[in-house]
Amino acid sequence: MTVVTRFAPSPTGYLHIGGARTALFNWLFTRHHGGRFHLRIEDTDRARSNPAAVAAILDGLTWLGLTWDGEAISQFERRDRHAEVAHALLAAGKAYHCYATPEELAALREAQKKAGQPMRYDGRWRDQAPAQAPAGVAPVVRLKAPRDGETVVQDQVQGEVRVQNDQLDDMVLLRADGTPTYMLSVVVDDHDMGITSVIRGDDHLTNTFRQVQLYHAMDWPLPDFAHISLIHGPDGAKLSKRHGALGVEAYRDLGYLPEAMRNYLLRLGWGHGDDEIISTEQAIEWFSLAAIGRAPARFDFDKLNSLNGHYLRQADDARLVGLIAPRLEAATGRPLGESQRRLLESAMAGLKARAKTLVELADSARFYVADRPLMRTDKAAALLQGDGRTMLTELRSVLVTLTAWDAASVEAAARAVAEARGAKLGAVAQPLRAALTGSAVSPPIFEVAALLGRENSLSRIDEA
Repeated sequence: MTVVTRFAPSPTGYLHIGGARTALFNWLFTRHHGGRFHLRIEDTDRARSNPAAVAAILDGLTWLGLTWDGEAISQFERRDRHAEVAHALLAAGKAYHCYATPEELAALREAQKKAGQPMRYDGRWRDQAPAQAPAGVAPVVRLKAPRDGETVVQDQVQGEVRVQNDQLDDMVLLRADGTPTYMLSVVVDDHDMGITSVIRGDDHLTNTFRQVQLYHAMDWPLPDFAHISLIHGPDGAKLSKRHGALGVEAYRDLGYLPEAMRNYLLRLGWGHGDDEIISTEQAIEWFSLAAIGRAPARFDFDKLNSLNGHYLRQADDARLVGLIAPRLEAATGRPLGESQRRLLESAMAGLKARAKTLVELADSARFYVADRPLMRTDKAAALLQGDGRTMLTELRSVLVTLTAWDAASVEAAARAVAEARGAKLGAVAQPLRAALTGSAVSPPIFEVAALLGRENSLSRIDEA
């Protein structure tokens, strides 16, 4: 049997981090089994769905590298098929028209609330004859759900889960205006798309019991279900924006790499021994539903930053230049020249060793391409006062005599000046750093001088 999964977000907002993890788990499970992974946009709620949200979902999945098979499917465009199934259930006596008005249902819920009873539809039109239908009331169509026994779900993550059927009411399939409900649409789409495994958050577990009843009513085979626990914040509370419940595009803007996000999301609720750094190729090879834990995962920015730093150090230098170029161009207000890009690529080994995000990487690289004279931090300006200025002046007089300009030669010159003064190397190196970078912190400063070259370095020293 070919494994077929789907990711089915509602286009009512950004692709949040929990949805991205659900998409990742579906994608990995499918790729592990050599199956098909589909994207379905559940846009039946027309009032809340919007094209911008659809674009954000597609963009977020693309950035994460979670490619889907075939075209993205619009649930709304299949509404006629959904209604067709509801009418088939009516014809088979497995559904019925309900003429209860909104006012009657509100009164029913209020009475149940006062009596301390669960609030659910009481089936008042379940066995009524059509002739008793009131005039002028457009009915909804409800599933004639079983009242006795229980509904059982063999969940691939949660284990066997049961609910008594008398705890579930007759759900609405078609609204009074004839439009299908979410519960009907999901089941019809999953069946028609041949979905073999439904992998989603455990907040859908209650829906699953109702959907299983609909599968049974249509005599359709059930897919396998796997309900994964939600993501919580580091404090164990429900994930919120203060914890990191941002859209995927926000993580891209914060400077995270897609491969780092895939690795991090994978480890939120799934494990392979003590392995923390897991490549996408390894994840596809190792992924199984059995390794998903039942406990909620906890989002931790420190771990994400550490992981992203690892992937930055492993990334191709030219690729990183391309990723930080827009940030540098925005900061300088002009496009980077080819010589500047080559300089950044040459400097990347020293830059990426200390960065955790692309934002940090761009900030640390800015001095290479910044307008001259450099803007200096307060700490850098302080390094160029008093003895620092004197040390820098003496160093310059030695540097202009160098026949070779490389990191070792510049360092040897700095050591000579420091020794002549009876000072430590830092007393010379720090003013040089302030002069060349405008900061008190940078990659190894003698390497920086070598990369900038003789003319550029001496010019920056003169400006300082």
